[in-house]
Amino acid sequence: MTGRSAAHAVPPPSLGAWLGLIAALAALMVVVLGILYAGHSEPGRVDGWIIRPTADRVGPPWRDVALAVDFLGEPAGAAVLVVATATGCLLLRRPRAAALVIAGTAMTVGTTTLLKPLVARTIHGDDNLSYPSGHTAFLTALALVVALLATGRLGLGRKTGTVVVLAAALVAGAAMGWAQVALGAHYPTDALGGWCTALAVVPATAWLVDRIADSLADRRADAGQREHR
Repeated sequence: MTGRSAAHAVPPPSLGAWLGLIAALAALMVVVLGILYAGHSEPGRVDGWIIRPTADRVGPPWRDVALAVDFLGEPAGAAVLVVATATGCLLLRRPRAAALVIAGTAMTVGTTTLLKPLVARTIHGDDNLSYPSGHTAFLTALALVVALLATGRLGLGRKTGTVVVLAAALVAGAAMGWAQVALGAHYPTDALGGWCTALAVVPATAWLVDRIADSLADRRADAGQREHR
């Protein structure tokens, strides 16, 4: 990666190898869980160890908290979060980060949407495809992008940066995963699958955004040089 590319890249270059490893392991986990629970309509053994999801798992005031968190993954709530975060990136003059906010969350949610009918795991009826959790994937993806941007701007090293990124993903994923299980919308392993989906998709999307941005910048530079000849 050139100096110019490194200066503008969303994922700090120091995290490149770690992010690639994390993404590969997360993708493997998504596949393994998908195979284990394909076609199931009941909680698995791991789900039973954690909690059995029911529609009345929690009552007020925690149910209200769960509903508020759940709203952040609904289309209206997600749109507000994405627009606000992308706007913040633009105000900070980080267009690549803004592009990653949009592309990263869209690709992550799109991946969960494609996986659901393939795995065909259901909850509370055949029409409710549950694996992986799109809500959990979305909020985790958004937290990952914000953490990557913060890590780059603060100049954090590889170890500290990795901890910050994983902590942000864990907090966001745990919060939304808890809400989904508490409301009976997903099994715990659905939430885990959504979390891992974000960990797998966001680094790959960040790499793609950087490659496209670099290519466009090179084309503009070449065009400028030709104009001055």
